[in-house]
Amino acid sequence: MEGTLVQSAIAPTAYRTSSTRSRVRTRATMLRSTPTRTLTLGGFQGLRQTNFLDTRSVIKRDFGSIVASQISRPRGSGSRMVVRAMFERFTEKAIKVIMLAQEEARRLGHNFVGTEQILLGLIGEGTGIAAKVLKSMGISLKDARVEVEKIIGRGSGFVAVEIPFTPRAKRVLELSLEEARQLGHNYIGSEHLLLGLLREGEGVAARVLESLGADPNNIRTQVIRMVGESTEAVGAGVGGGSSGQKMPTLEEYGTNLTKLAEEGKLDPVVGRQDQIERVTQILGRRTKNNPCLIGEPGVGKTAIAEGLAQRICNGDVPETIEGKKVITLDMGLLVAGTKYRGEFEERLKKLMEEIKQNDDIILFIDEVHTLIGAGAAEGAIDAANILKPALARGELQCIGATTLDEYRKHIEKDPALERRFQPVKVPEPTVEESIQILRGLRERYELHHKLRYTDDALVAAAQLSYQYISDRFLPDKAIDLIDEAGSRVRLRHAQLPDEAKELDKKLRQITKDKNEAVRGQDFEKAGELRDEEMELKAQITAIIDKSKEMVKAETESGEVGPLVTEADIQHIVSSWTGIPVEKVSSDESDRLLKMEETLHTRIIGQDEAVKAISRAIRRARVGLKNPNRPIASFIFSGPTGVGKSELAKALASYYFGSEEAMIRLDMSEFMERHTVSKLIGSPPGYVGYTEGGQLTEAVRRRPYTVVLFDEIEKAHPDVFKNTLLIMTSNVGSSVIEKGGRKIGFDLDSDEKDTSYNRIKSLVTEELKQYFRPEFLNRLDEMIVFRQLTKLEVKEIADIMLKEVFDRLKAKEIDLQVTEKFRDRVVDEGYNPSYGARPLRRAIMRLLEDSLAEKMLAGEVKEGDSAIVDVDSDGKVVVLNSGGGIAEPLEPALSA
Repeated sequence: MEGTLVQSAIAPTAYRTSSTRSRVRTRATMLRSTPTRTLTLGGFQGLRQTNFLDTRSVIKRDFGSIVASQISRPRGSGSRMVVRAMFERFTEKAIKVIMLAQEEARRLGHNFVGTEQILLGLIGEGTGIAAKVLKSMGISLKDARVEVEKIIGRGSGFVAVEIPFTPRAKRVLELSLEEARQLGHNYIGSEHLLLGLLREGEGVAARVLESLGADPNNIRTQVIRMVGESTEAVGAGVGGGSSGQKMPTLEEYGTNLTKLAEEGKLDPVVGRQDQIERVTQILGRRTKNNPCLIGEPGVGKTAIAEGLAQRICNGDVPETIEGKKVITLDMGLLVAGTKYRGEFEERLKKLMEEIKQNDDIILFIDEVHTLIGAGAAEGAIDAANILKPALARGELQCIGATTLDEYRKHIEKDPALERRFQPVKVPEPTVEESIQILRGLRERYELHHKLRYTDDALVAAAQLSYQYISDRFLPDKAIDLIDEAGSRVRLRHAQLPDEAKELDKKLRQITKDKNEAVRGQDFEKAGELRDEEMELKAQITAIIDKSKEMVKAETESGEVGPLVTEADIQHIVSSWTGIPVEKVSSDESDRLLKMEETLHTRIIGQDEAVKAISRAIRRARVGLKNPNRPIASFIFSGPTGVGKSELAKALASYYFGSEEAMIRLDMSEFMERHTVSKLIGSPPGYVGYTEGGQLTEAVRRRPYTVVLFDEIEKAHPDVFKNTLLIMTSNVGSSVIEKGGRKIGFDLDSDEKDTSYNRIKSLVTEELKQYFRPEFLNRLDEMIVFRQLTKLEVKEIADIMLKEVFDRLKAKEIDLQVTEKFRDRVVDEGYNPSYGARPLRRAIMRLLEDSLAEKMLAGEVKEGDSAIVDVDSDGKVVVLNSGGGIAEPLEPALSA
């Protein structure tokens, strides 16, 4: 070790011993000296006060950096790197020992760290091999501190920020490195520091051990024995191999799946026999023995690696991989903290050396595409290129896992890397296979949530997730369903009973009142409230105890805890997707049966359209619709203003919750061929490819909805499972207008139906001329809207007037209109060619404008009642309730 470390800028401590009143005291005096090249350890002035024990990689880097940075300027960079390399081998426990030694020096008021402080640090660390051996010898930290104080006493109390090591302490560090090398270890732990301390043989630490009755030879024997036992234990852990050599790098950055399988910490793997056998077959190859699991996210790629670990644990594998260990490598942890060039490569090389020296390691890298570019700084090579030679020669058995997209995007672009991996396709399991997987996992989730799952719940989880959750894959989405359903049921049963909730609410209020009474020094009232509080607490406790007894009785009768049923799974699916999949309740049944009646409150006439929509919704809700098609797809054809778009809005408002549940696409925006990309998204390579289209994105975010393609005939000809599609078109409106004139208003119902059927056939023919047959053939129904009669327009006018009444009611103004005014509105607003749209303009002009003028003039104020009438000259008049009034409209249409 001579010459490997450099002289310190501050000279070591010299000791002078004096005897006073039969008591030995040692005083340390710090002397300054000139740098000399002949001494062995330099630049080490102790550690900073900051605790570096937050993360292992950061500790080692900073620990070595402190040493290297404090070397005298005349020294070369080569020596600095040697020093730093030594301290990078320190384990967490060894670093903790050094830092505790510094703290002990500071506690005693000494400006140095000697062998005695290192001994105190070894005892104080508490968890390492050194601490365990010393403890087994009966050496405690308290006794050791007393002996140290007896020998060297306390210092002046003034301690420098940087505390240097004494020559003997530096010698101990050198000897610990030698001890580690002799034991074949490439790290320095607390056990090596203790062995170095014993080997040094002189100094205060040796005297302390002698005073405490410890035999150095016995301590050394115990340390060697415990190191051997630890190495054997590691053999069964991450770092163990056939040579019994410790593997600190792999232990730090990897997780032993085989060990977890032995401990029963892995979930059981159901099925996937073909994939596991294929992986085993590839691992048995001489070269390029690296399978790469490729599949969609959530199909169970990681589970296959865990399944292999479980098979190895059970001995259910061929002898080519028998006794091997599957280690999963954390690439993020491997890269973390490597900010200087060469650090990552060094770390990865150490890892590869450890794996090569131990031929029983199978490395599993999840998200294997992260190898490409990992650790690549300017002028450096990434992890993939470092691993390529070892992967090709068969020195490294590696299982990779990645998604199809990432494999295509990253690995296929690097043929040199791709040829080293043998792809193993992992398909999505079927619903039946997913049910078997859920049954295999059932016990784990029952133990976690402390409840039971019915078989129907597991079947529903697989089936409903497959049908309604389209952007994820089995079995992951089904497992998530049963997990969340279990959490929901458990929380529901963990809550207080309803009776106890009321008492608890009352108890909180009484406690609050009692505290206020105490603050107001009203102790008599506080005493009464305290008695009430105690009584309520006793009642709540009694209710909870009774509830627990009931649960206990259920458990004894075989009913273990709460139960997750099919209804709970349905509720979770509904909360995720917004699609009602629960069974139809009696209230909803009534709503569905009376759907036509409810829609007719907004849609006047158009019986055929309302009936068709209602029938489609009923089919879908009871589960009779084709699960792979939309709920229904209609094309509403007819003149403008007859209620085509209004029916779509009414449906969205009534059944889907609100008008916002409807996705409206104005097809006049899609008149050009290229605008179709706005609808379904841009093709690859074009701007906006990753953003999705207006239709596809909207339906993905809200799958249970009405999609209205307004004016579909204006879209370019080039231009969902839980969605109701409605398309409106004005094609055929001229035919309807001509036919409407022939119908008149005095025909009986039979004649009207005959005429309607004739018009419908003409409109259908016109639609066939405009749209392609393959488009029309995919629609469930083509609905032709009738022209509105004057009587129907009058009913629509009543609906529009009621909207005005409601708006005024919010301003506390009561409004009524006369029959004469109603007739005036209908006369001005009726036009067979334009439907009901002119009616809204007539109401705005005749009613809203007149009212606005009166309100601004102060003639109609909040709290007033107003009546709108038409005078003898045909002018609209607004009268306050005090004036002469004509006969008002029936109360149903008043505010």
